[in-house]
Amino acid sequence: MAAVPVWSVDPRTGKQREQVAAEATAADIDRAVRAAHAARAALADRSARAALLRTAADVLDASGDEVIATADAETALGAARLTGELARTTAQLRAFAEVVDEGAFLDIHIDHADAGRTPPWPDLRRMKLPLGVVAVYAASNFPLAFSVPGGDTASALAAGCPVVVKAHPDHPATSELCASLLRRAAVEAGLPADVVNVVHGFEAGVELVKHPLVAAAGFTGSVRGGRALYDAAAARPTPIPFHGELGSLNPVVITEAAAAERAEQIGAGLAGSMSMGVGQFCTKPGFVLAPTGEAGDALVKSLTATLSETGPGVMLDHRMRDAFAAGVRERAELPGVEAPVTPGADGEHTVNAGFLTLPAELLAQEGPHDLLLEECFGPVAVVARYSSAEEISAVLSRLPGNLTATLHLADAETDGGDADAASGAAGLLAEVTPLAGRILVNGWPTGVAVAPAQHHGGPYPATTSTSTSVGATAIERWLRPVSYQSTPEALLPPELRDDNPLGLPRRVDGRQEN
Repeated sequence: MAAVPVWSVDPRTGKQREQVAAEATAADIDRAVRAAHAARAALADRSARAALLRTAADVLDASGDEVIATADAETALGAARLTGELARTTAQLRAFAEVVDEGAFLDIHIDHADAGRTPPWPDLRRMKLPLGVVAVYAASNFPLAFSVPGGDTASALAAGCPVVVKAHPDHPATSELCASLLRRAAVEAGLPADVVNVVHGFEAGVELVKHPLVAAAGFTGSVRGGRALYDAAAARPTPIPFHGELGSLNPVVITEAAAAERAEQIGAGLAGSMSMGVGQFCTKPGFVLAPTGEAGDALVKSLTATLSETGPGVMLDHRMRDAFAAGVRERAELPGVEAPVTPGADGEHTVNAGFLTLPAELLAQEGPHDLLLEECFGPVAVVARYSSAEEISAVLSRLPGNLTATLHLADAETDGGDADAASGAAGLLAEVTPLAGRILVNGWPTGVAVAPAQHHGGPYPATTSTSTSVGATAIERWLRPVSYQSTPEALLPPELRDDNPLGLPRRVDGRQEN
């Protein structure tokens, strides 16, 4: 059977650029996974892992011009956006090197034997170990930060897990280039190149999650695709953890007081956030509860004016563009829905940003308008106009899980000077907190800081687990705890020995050390 070619395509024209690979067969998947599995022992040395992560960051930075040009040619995201994404990607690699050096992620606990306990305690020593080969499914909208050299790969390598990345079809040339740079970095760091492997093709993704030597998977993409892989991971003879980021509305609630205080600023900010990257951010604010009345009208006027000045943009591929245009049409045809700025297709290759409005009461109970409570990937937001706090609560109670939820509040609601206003704001905060993994006040959700306190995840369908895919604790997805009981000192891993030869932070007999 002839190999199926993988082409790099220019989204600005829809034309093929070059053939960069072939779709992986089952035999190709098996070879890639087995090669990664064989490289596990080399990653056991934490210093080697840290060196790999830092070297990978240096190599990517040194090849930055080529990486950015290649990514722009097949995503149309623009050099400015991709320059920032590359900086984020390499900073993320270096941040995980620091996590590895510091060692707290091992979560070491030592409880010495205590016969005086009831019942008596044996000697117990616990730490976390790498799971094994991790399958990474690259995202369409972040060809660097959530793809081959991205956070899933960086955190898995930091945990000591080799990776096999299923490249996204929207940027195969970028994937191949980044894979070659990571493999070169591995060799420079004294590790096997096969700590990172890349495969292509839809069937390859299915075969990968089913391979018996794959121990866990990380996915960023659609609800439909992610759920299919999640179910496949659970249906294996030996199920594996599947950490998927699937979809998010990222609701925004704007109080009447906030709209009265700064309608123009909020409207302009919403327009910028929802149209950023042609609306292709996972944290795009796609659903907004805004007040009726004069203050809400002023906000909508500002949103209209700002979006009207936003030029057309190119989406990642024609399939996404067509899905966006169809999704907007279907939503706009619902009764009671208006489009002050019409989103949708513009010409043959571009789309326009816009928004839809409707009374919030139409969403307060089940009906045909439920479609508006589903993510529409692209530069569109739904603005539901509410007339009471009860309507806000009714709509919020019907929302699915999200990555983010945002409140825009007035000064009187946040400075504590007005007890009633502050109480109302606290009530709203309590209502949105169960909906998302990151709660914002007076900000916009686009832009996810790679920080230790970050949480990029949320209730299903935002993610399929309680973990984060951004920030230091993303490493926890690829680890499992092991306790050693009554094990002679000479047989213990160095991390668990009494003399702490590696100088690691740990908790001993209930007290934190280092």
